Amino acid sequence: MQKSDSIKNIAKALVDFQAKVSKIKKDAKNPFFKSNYASLSNIQDAISQPLIESGLCYSQSPTGTNGLCTILIHADSGEFLMDEYIMPVSKPNDPQAVGSAITYAKRYALAGVLGLNIDDDDDANKAAAKEYEKPWLNPKTEKWNSAIQALIDGYDLEVIKKKYSITKENEILLAKEVENAKSDS
Repeated sequence: MQKSDSIKNIAKALVDFQAKVSKIKKDAKNPFFKSNYASLSNIQDAISQPLIESGLCYSQSPTGTNGLCTILIHADSGEFLMDEYIMPVSKPNDPQAVGSAITYAKRYALAGVLGLNIDDDDDANKAAAKEYEKPWLNPKTEKWNSAIQALIDGYDLEVIKKKYSITKENEILLAKEVENAKSDS
């Protein structure tokens, strides 16, 4: 993270901001993982007025190849906090996959730099889950079809493997079915 020489004023403004902003509601659904998340527009709506009242602003822009730069600025002093994140993109030459990754990164970068309260605390249960506790992803099931659609939509196979166990043979079959589905459309 890069920062200005002093962060005294921006730190005070962040304390003020965090006192004004309430918990961000999860307003969108991820059909593949069957989970809820806070959309970028919902986050922006929730933080807009508290940022203004606290004298803070931010900017986010794509950089280089699959990078995102987020800068938080204190308007009166010019103090700043800035960081760049390089996003893994399953298909780097696919504008939809890159756009999806940028939107995802924007949500998480804003939540991180502003200390937003979005995620529910699961007491590290997901992080502690063992490989054998994940359900198996098998062909000709609803989950299999959802995985195919997620891969077509730009998700990386590693994301799917975090949720499901999959044999090497089924991994190859899944890749073939995704390619066939793409060539049919």
